[in-house]
Amino acid sequence: MLVFQVLRTLGEFFLSQRTQAQLGTVGVLVLLLIGIGIRARRPGLAAWAAVVFVALMTQA
Repeated sequence: MLVFQVLRTLGEFFLSQRTQAQLGTVGVLVLLLIGIGIRARRPGLAAWAAVVFVALMTQA
């Protein structure tokens, strides 16, 4: 369980670093919206934020 949490935290860190390097603040905010949507149990918010994130990553 602890290993899973450490791996998840490292994955989030590296993903946010890569996103910030390519997309700046907007990419980090979209990732934050995905996390908020998942934790608030709002699948619509998380899904739309994920779609926007993928669109931004393909353009970067």
